[in-house]
Amino acid sequence: MPKRSSKKHPRDINALAASIVAQSTGQPIPDLSEPQKNPHAVALGSLGGKKGGKARFAKLTPEQRTEIAKKAAKARWSK
Repeated sequence: MPKRSSKKHPRDINALAASIVAQSTGQPIPDLSEPQKNPHAVALGSLGGKKGGKARFAKLTPEQRTEIAKKAAKARWSK
């Protein structure tokens, strides 16, 4: 769900204070955006995620898979 506020406010109270002081004194507002993610690290993380489920599925026995499925169904329908 998107945030309700369309304004970009820093989460850190010190950064917020610096931004307010810069606005009130007419100084340029410092860039307080979140650091960007490293695309290479993102690619490596998604590769590991794609392999994990298949590897886990391969090492489970049919009985273990049935037990996991029953537990998941029970959790879904108990709400």
